[in-house]
Amino acid sequence: MSSSGFSFSAALSVAQSTKDDKKPADKVKATPSFSMSGALAAKAKTPAEITATADNKKTTNSHESLLKADDWQRGEVQLRCTEKWHETHDVVSFRFQGLSPVKFNYKPGQFITFKLEIDGELVYRSYTMSSSPSRPYSIVVTVKRIPGGKVSNFLADSVNEGDVITLMGPDGAFNLVDIAAEKYLFLSAGSGITPMYSMSRWLLDTKVGSDIAFVHSARTDEDIIFADSLGAMAYRSAQFQLSYLLENADELVEGVNHTGNDSRMLGRIDIEKLQALVPDFMTRTIFVCGPEPYMVSVKSLIETSGFEMKNFHQESFTGAVKSPPSSTNTAATTSNFMLSIKDKKVALSAEQTLLDGIESEGLPIIAACRSGVCGACKCQVTSGTTESSSTMTLTAEEIAAGYVLACSTKITSDVSLKM
Repeated sequence: MSSSGFSFSAALSVAQSTKDDKKPADKVKATPSFSMSGALAAKAKTPAEITATADNKKTTNSHESLLKADDWQRGEVQLRCTEKWHETHDVVSFRFQGLSPVKFNYKPGQFITFKLEIDGELVYRSYTMSSSPSRPYSIVVTVKRIPGGKVSNFLADSVNEGDVITLMGPDGAFNLVDIAAEKYLFLSAGSGITPMYSMSRWLLDTKVGSDIAFVHSARTDEDIIFADSLGAMAYRSAQFQLSYLLENADELVEGVNHTGNDSRMLGRIDIEKLQALVPDFMTRTIFVCGPEPYMVSVKSLIETSGFEMKNFHQESFTGAVKSPPSSTNTAATTSNFMLSIKDKKVALSAEQTLLDGIESEGLPIIAACRSGVCGACKCQVTSGTTESSSTMTLTAEEIAAGYVLACSTKITSDVSLKM
């Protein structure tokens, strides 16, 4: 860890030097500067349509128009991919801008949802933005290939510079605005690093001197996402404590290994390693994101340490598993109430959620977390009564207007729903 002082200008230079702003050797040639406007009411692109023409790549943005651009805060929008590059051997980043000038306004740590048509099927998949709203003229999404992953592999293989795709959002309560903190501890593994990276960039750009401890777990040194830019942040700010836990690293000795910009230990996270890397972790607000087994393990070890769990926050994404189709006739014999959505009706049992009913009819809905923490499955009850186990991301005004989270709501009478 460098002991050099930190300044706002240094933070800006760090962000400028981050890997998503550089042009790596394996990066595709960048298109001219673009923007984003003709956006709402967007149509999902098919694989065949993701072939950009020279005309599609043309832009009319000027410096003046960018400075005068309106904010995009929420909604369905078409964006153009303007850069694509590899972070690691199996992780790809994409930069998106609008079809006319726009400034992206979102909370650091939030996610957006891709709306894609793959093999004739409309598919939704959510990814956290790895960019920071302190750099508002583009957004960056970082995607890790998953063996057999339908969306991650499609994006990595088929979406290229110049292509226009449809995105929705932003969503998510796992962010620095809705969760207040004075001292931060970011714990991540694998691609769970993306919200922590966005949060770190935001803090270094906007809150000079933020006290950040960042501990990332990876298989090897080559699997560390954003390694160069994180190292630059640690070099520039003495308040940014960067550490890595590596499962395989022959060069590491037992205990803490100090390098120029970070500290490293061999093995997986446990309470002893956490105490060695971040001795004051008990006084920090903890943010956790990573694969489900990692988050379960981290939550358990933090709980058993005696940590005040009101200061523990984790992103909660699980695989989107659709409910099996069910016919209204067979379901009616075992269910209590009827759910009506436009011209569709489905009978639900007392144990089924609105999300179960929506997905059983094949209706499109975003359900990124399926546990009531992301807010993406918000919909409006126009008649009937329900009970919800989570209203975490809903405002008082939305609740008064009948909005609920489909993944966390069951019906207690016949209900009509507006999506």
